[in-house]
Amino acid sequence: IATELQALDRICGELLDFYRERGCRVVVLSEYGIAQVHGVVHPNRLLREAGFLAVRNELGREYLDPWRSRAFAVADHQIAHVYVRHAADCEAVRTLFTQTPGVEQVLDRDGKRAVGLDHNRAGELVLLAKPDQWFSYYYWLHDERAPDYARLVDIHRKPGYDPAELFVDDQICFPKARIAAFLLKRRLGLRALLELTPLQASCVKGSHGRPNDLPAEGPLLMTSEPKLLNAASLASTDVCATLLNHLVVD
Repeated sequence: IATELQALDRICGELLDFYRERGCRVVVLSEYGIAQVHGVVHPNRLLREAGFLAVRNELGREYLDPWRSRAFAVADHQIAHVYVRHAADCEAVRTLFTQTPGVEQVLDRDGKRAVGLDHNRAGELVLLAKPDQWFSYYYWLHDERAPDYARLVDIHRKPGYDPAELFVDDQICFPKARIAAFLLKRRLGLRALLELTPLQASCVKGSHGRPNDLPAEGPLLMTSEPKLLNAASLASTDVCATLLNHLVVD
């Protein structure tokens, strides 16, 4: 790891030198910080077990059916939007997640308004994970019934972000051979699926989305022009104006 960091540091140094030699002001900005997590909550599985979420079966696989579901969740790291079809079900769904270990807050209409999430596309409820937890999109109860996209990098069909796509399933004995076979089939014009994504959510050890409890785990902005910063810390809504201040106008 030390060698890889040294190589990355060298490349970043060359990039910085390239732009600074040309009179550019350089800003390094991270979108978010990653916090360590030790557990995962599966909102859709809880909704299914409680009778709110419906699935349809296709060739032995289960697919989320939002049109028949009374409630389902769209998960994004440590935030999850829960869409509830009938207002009469909101209290029961809120109680379900209020009693779920790993869930820190369940925001209803007033709670969403208080934190600026009262958008018309937001879920009827918004879940906030505890600092060491994150939310998966999983809704199947048995892995053999998982949909075909579960083992793929397929962000547009999954009802939520899947950080497990960053990993290769360690239960695959020869992953490189599987990748080679996939590429060969594609070269021959055959259809093939590159099924490498694990279904073990425990492989994810870092997440983000909730407000950072420790400043060191939050997003970072570095600049070659510190005099253009108005404060030692910035709110996310101040980043745009800060970047505009760095524009070099001839």
